Amino acid sequence: MKVLHLIGGGDVGGAKSHVLSLVRQLSNHITVKLISLRPGSFTEDAKAMGIDAIVVRSGNILRDIKTIIRIIQSEGYDILHTHGAKANMIGVFAKRNTGIPVVSTVHSDYRLDYLHSVLKMYTFGLINTVALRLIDYYIGVSKNYKEMLIRRGFPAHRIYTVYNGIPFDNSIDIMPKDDFAKKYGIELKDDDVVVGILARLHPVKGHTVFLDAAEKVLNKFPHTKFLIGGPGDELRPVLERKARQLGISNNVFFLGAVAEPYSFFEHIDINVLASYSESFPYAILEGARMKKATVSSRVGGLEDLFVQGENGFLYTPGDSDALAEHLVTLIEDPDKRKAMGEKLYESARNNFSLSAMTETQLNIYNSIFKHQAKIEKDGKEYDVAILGYYGYRNSGDDAILQSFIDHLQQNHKDISVIVLSNNPSETRRLYHVQAVYRFHPFRIPSVLSKTRLFIAGGGTLLQDDTSSRSLWYYLSMLHVAMKKGARLALLANGLGPLTKKKNRKAAARILDRMDVITLRDPYAFEELKSLGVSKPVTMIAADPAMALVPGDRLPGLKLLSLEGVPADKNLAAFCLRKWKKVRRSEKILAALADKIADEFNLVPLFIPMQHPDDVRFLKKVMYHMKQKGYIMQNRYSVDQTLSIFGNVKMVVGMRLHSLIYAAKLSIPMVGLAYEPKVNYFMQSINQPYVNWDRNFSMEDLMEKISYVWNNASRISSELDAIKPILEEKVKEAMELTLSLLPGE
Repeated sequence: MKVLHLIGGGDVGGAKSHVLSLVRQLSNHITVKLISLRPGSFTEDAKAMGIDAIVVRSGNILRDIKTIIRIIQSEGYDILHTHGAKANMIGVFAKRNTGIPVVSTVHSDYRLDYLHSVLKMYTFGLINTVALRLIDYYIGVSKNYKEMLIRRGFPAHRIYTVYNGIPFDNSIDIMPKDDFAKKYGIELKDDDVVVGILARLHPVKGHTVFLDAAEKVLNKFPHTKFLIGGPGDELRPVLERKARQLGISNNVFFLGAVAEPYSFFEHIDINVLASYSESFPYAILEGARMKKATVSSRVGGLEDLFVQGENGFLYTPGDSDALAEHLVTLIEDPDKRKAMGEKLYESARNNFSLSAMTETQLNIYNSIFKHQAKIEKDGKEYDVAILGYYGYRNSGDDAILQSFIDHLQQNHKDISVIVLSNNPSETRRLYHVQAVYRFHPFRIPSVLSKTRLFIAGGGTLLQDDTSSRSLWYYLSMLHVAMKKGARLALLANGLGPLTKKKNRKAAARILDRMDVITLRDPYAFEELKSLGVSKPVTMIAADPAMALVPGDRLPGLKLLSLEGVPADKNLAAFCLRKWKKVRRSEKILAALADKIADEFNLVPLFIPMQHPDDVRFLKKVMYHMKQKGYIMQNRYSVDQTLSIFGNVKMVVGMRLHSLIYAAKLSIPMVGLAYEPKVNYFMQSINQPYVNWDRNFSMEDLMEKISYVWNNASRISSELDAIKPILEEKVKEAMELTLSLLPGE
């Protein structure tokens, strides 16, 4: 593998450290060259490190572009890896003329790079914004930066993450304290408490916040010293003037560019990062390498390194009061400083080493090769397009999608996915996948023509009980995907009821031309047979949400507390929805909640599964109650909702996935079966339910609830035994579906 790295060459700080250390390490594994677009210390340092580095700068940008293209072609590079605005622009031309894939590392928020210059913002900044959209692949140097790119509409399946890394096993030359102090014109005494920030002087780095916090600290500890290291001639006079205005000039020292960062960190007691935006700053890792207690703004991927209050402190960017408070805590407690520094060192050494960074980068190059090879073979961009009732704020359908995405992440990381969603921006943000509006008349045919496998994923999509419109929508989507050459699969779907002759005939015709059909329950299989469908490979599975892995119950406990729910009480969860076939349902359900509260000393907790519809209905139920009940007003993710469920003693559910969540957590439950899918699930796990229809019997329901409450321990054990069986069925269905992909 041959990779060409292209960079502007004026880089300093974290970006410089990242590129030079990465390229040097990559050269131990692959052929790599570095081109700088200007001469200077960057290139000289690269050469001194043994990197194959050259400068391409003739004074004519078009000539430079041609030179770089010629190098790519004559030396046979496989990937062009760009860093920064100018390199990204040239990368677009190189891609067009050579055909090799271009990947850009996003070292910073490109919208904030030129805040100090309006001219550069609307020239280099604008050019970079456009160029980035035309590049093939992206690397964010933190999880937050990957999420930022996804939120802004970059293709999620082409975005990777590489955390910055530094060596932890090398020797470091440290200047003696007196020599360091003399070089930078400061006086450092052994009993001084020294707070330092090492960052280029730029508005985004938050130096004014640092100075504001320094003033507050000095009111309590007047002998503290504050060191500001970093280049930036334009901003330095402004910051020096602010220090004078605050009356802290005698305690604040501007060092300028620091050539010995490890010596800087060795001779301070507390390391500070005050930035408004970062990726994953080297200043934090370098400070951690020297075991320094650290206070940082909550930016970039730092939450993946820090455990608040244990190995450091994070605060909201711009909050000088919080920064000062954390500094005071550390200044007055030397033992705490030492302990936090030791813990931070261990965390950084274990997770953010140079070898880990290099291995991750090599894996990314290999992933790009695989993706490009598949595109060249069949011209298709996506491995999987998945369609379901996604983007409608329904926790159950969200759980189906999350289960599928989790399975891919754990077992098939190189499979690219696009989701057809009613809310594509939210789907991209929540699941880190590409998404498109499910009704877009032009993009949908284009996406399907670029898709290898089209999946109708989970839920009861093919039924005409509620309406025929949704049935014909899903059938038409399957038909279009088939015509575009995609393989077709149903993944753990319910099926039916299909009552109209025309609908049954159309469904049978489409279903019999599919490749794989996996169904949620035996009753769906019987419906499939009644349609005369026999050609696809078929199996009975379970609802995909059964494969979810529940997390800790503590986050849910905190959410209950935030919504004013008394978590020290025994809670009974009610997951209800409006259903037209039962008159005065609000009053009936209110009476039910009151009875359960009275007879079993349980506090009713209403958990909406679909927003905002369920919230409105549950408020009506609570209005008619005599006992005290609570409702979770806010919308929560699947993981958060599962965590909330983990704190209840019993579930009374109409919503199917509230019962599935209960089963996942082995919580005793009773179902209100408003549709056959609820009956089928409760029968499959051998748990009680009543039909929620005109013949509903409160006496029958209370009898079943009493049985469940009095046999809770045995029921939990029964659920523990059946869960692994259902989980395995789901995983088998997913693997059978994915086997339709070439090479899987």
